[in-house]
Amino acid sequence: MIRHITGSVADIAEKQVVVDVNGVGYLVYINKTPEHFTLDATVTFHTYHAIRENAQELYGFTTRDELELFELLLRIPKIGPKSAMQILSQSDIHTIKKAVLSNDPVYLTKMSGIGKKTAEKVVNELQESFSNFSGAYTENESDTQAAPPFAADAIDALIALGYPQSDARTAIQNLPPEISTANEAVREALKQLSSSQ
Repeated sequence: MIRHITGSVADIAEKQVVVDVNGVGYLVYINKTPEHFTLDATVTFHTYHAIRENAQELYGFTTRDELELFELLLRIPKIGPKSAMQILSQSDIHTIKKAVLSNDPVYLTKMSGIGKKTAEKVVNELQESFSNFSGAYTENESDTQAAPPFAADAIDALIALGYPQSDARTAIQNLPPEISTANEAVREALKQLSSSQ
């Protein structure tokens, strides 16, 4: 069982990277967009090694909390590694934690675009599991931040303009408190996103 891997980034593609470890390339499925990685940079992933009858796959996470949450998602009926990775690609760990701890699947739907049924399943099934999740109660500013009513519309608008969902969500979460409409939110978020490029 491979639990972590450290090496240099040899190749980057959508939802996966190849990590070179002493001349051996390991294909690692990721929940981050390609922009988060640089060729030849040294990376460490906490990994889940999925072994099936006809395949072996490595799923990699930059933090241990993400790996733990991924493994909790795998305990939910009908959610396998690819589905769990898709959930963590659409959302982020803090949004899922906030939704579960507040028992609010609507928050998860608004802030990530995850469908209503999946959001309800995730929130309901993870309620009990969170008692054993070391990262569940970690203090984080975004954990206590409520989703503004215009969040979903603003995120959708940014995605339509070509920004990755994770970047759009982060920009909306970091808006000043005086923002009160979707149009204002998009304008302010565009300033943030253009300055970070």
